[in-house]
Amino acid sequence: MVSAAGGQKVATMQFASHVLRGRWFMFFASILIMAAAGGTYIFGIYSKAIKTSLGYDQQTLNTLSFFKDVGANVGILPGLINEVTPPWVVLACGAGMNLAGYLMIYLSVSGRTARPPVWLMCVYIAVGANSQSFANTGALVTAVKNFPEDRGVVLGLLKGFVGLSGAIFTQLYRAIYGAGDDGASLVLLMAWLPAAISLVFIPTIRIMPRALGRSQEASGRERKAFFYFLYASIVLAVYLLVMNVVELEVPGFPKPAFYVTATVLLLLIFFPLVIVVQQELKTYLQPPTPTPVNLTITVDNDPKTPVEPAPAESSTSASCFQDVLRPPARGEDYTILQALFSVDMLVLFVATICGVGGTLTAIDNMGQIGQSLGYPQRSISTFVSLVSIWNYAGRVVAGFASEYVLARYKMPRPLALTLVLLLACVGHLLIAVGVSNGLYAASVILGFCFGAQWPLLFAIISEVFGLKYYSTLYNFGAVASPVGSYILNVRIAGRFYDREALRQGGKRGKDLTESFYIIAAVTLLGAGVSLLLAWRTREFYRGDLYGKFKEVGMVGVVEGTQQAATPGSAAGVTTTTKDATSGSTGEALDANSSKIDSTKE
Repeated sequence: MVSAAGGQKVATMQFASHVLRGRWFMFFASILIMAAAGGTYIFGIYSKAIKTSLGYDQQTLNTLSFFKDVGANVGILPGLINEVTPPWVVLACGAGMNLAGYLMIYLSVSGRTARPPVWLMCVYIAVGANSQSFANTGALVTAVKNFPEDRGVVLGLLKGFVGLSGAIFTQLYRAIYGAGDDGASLVLLMAWLPAAISLVFIPTIRIMPRALGRSQEASGRERKAFFYFLYASIVLAVYLLVMNVVELEVPGFPKPAFYVTATVLLLLIFFPLVIVVQQELKTYLQPPTPTPVNLTITVDNDPKTPVEPAPAESSTSASCFQDVLRPPARGEDYTILQALFSVDMLVLFVATICGVGGTLTAIDNMGQIGQSLGYPQRSISTFVSLVSIWNYAGRVVAGFASEYVLARYKMPRPLALTLVLLLACVGHLLIAVGVSNGLYAASVILGFCFGAQWPLLFAIISEVFGLKYYSTLYNFGAVASPVGSYILNVRIAGRFYDREALRQGGKRGKDLTESFYIIAAVTLLGAGVSLLLAWRTREFYRGDLYGKFKEVGMVGVVEGTQQAATPGSAAGVTTTTKDATSGSTGEALDANSSKIDSTKE
């Protein structure tokens, strides 16, 4: 009895260790890190506290928003760090920056420190927001490398949870600090919660290459698991949407009720652990697959023929810039400079500046837009939460739908990006025209379009330029966001607001919304540029993008070699033959069968 109980305990501990060290728990940990990494998207809620307590005008506030976007999207440094260090280093750095940056903002807004100059506040928010790039690089990029054949789905799910993070923060904030308008407490929550989650799950985030020779059944089971994660995230998103509507319609929502809603929220967030255990149980109970032994036998038809050594590659004979303008074929591993100087990257960068810059301008100014159009403060908070939820919807729909139409119809992903940008133009025009209650529809459309652009952008980068330097190229693609935000948010929207407010003596009107005619035109330009990229890559997307990740029976084909499975042996035998006269490896194999047999013996 004791022995049986002890054996069961050992087996349970072994399975628990297997789960914690498994690929699916790593994916779940990435979900939690991403769900806490989107605090930058709720700037519209706490920006009023910053503006009021520090006495900023709208252009100064938009400048602060620009530095937030710079910090959140300029991730070249974490990308380069991740190229030479394990992911835990990147996550640890990001946790420290998150705590330091947002804690200083909290101390400034709450009056616990002297009023800082504008440039210092810009530094604070850039440092705090830059932690999002470290989280993306450490967790999301690692997950894409662990699931390369399902990168669109992985990007859609993880970026979807980033989109939900704004609504998650709002619910937790109301449960912990109450439902008042004190934005400073929300900043404090943003300071400690993401840092704590990253530090807790640091040991689980690592590169875990897939086993060789995976069957189609295993691939199908893996894809089905991702759909389970999708269903769990949809339930979470619907719950957040319902709670936002209920809290809007029920004035004076009691604080104990917030405790209940936050508890249910946490249960839904951690529910994917059930999926993790199910998937890891299947791999735990699966019998181990014997590792094939590859025996290389070299047979020379002409022993008198001297073997010329392969020319050694000289590290000094060629400059690192020599092949910058001669990139490999699309889908192969580009170097960083080859990708940055390619026409495809330039076109994609311009399209992202126009698209993401416009939608981000709308999201960051949602509070001021609602105020200009006469919406109450409670409705404005609802707009921000709606943006967060539909941001999630855009990410998961873009990830799953683009993967489906790509696999079934060979539709280029840049064409999907074009359609998203055309839809965003409709949202911008709704704001510009100022239709009655049109801000509700605009928040839904722009939240969806903003979210949909990210998985499409990052999937296109991984497919066209390869995964070898994906950490750096991923973050370079994100740089387009602050560039677009500066042009459209600071230089256009901010100036329109302050100029019209000064002219009208501070009266509310269409001071900010008029600038969205310009933003709609710029977004339309981005759609045209994206369509150009779709035309350039149409042949590439008709091919087998993920063929190199699908293992076939034998391993490794090199020039001048032939592989064969030895009859009667469990091990695969790689036979390399060299024919000095004919150059035919197949004929040499027949002529030297006796040598192969004697070598095997």
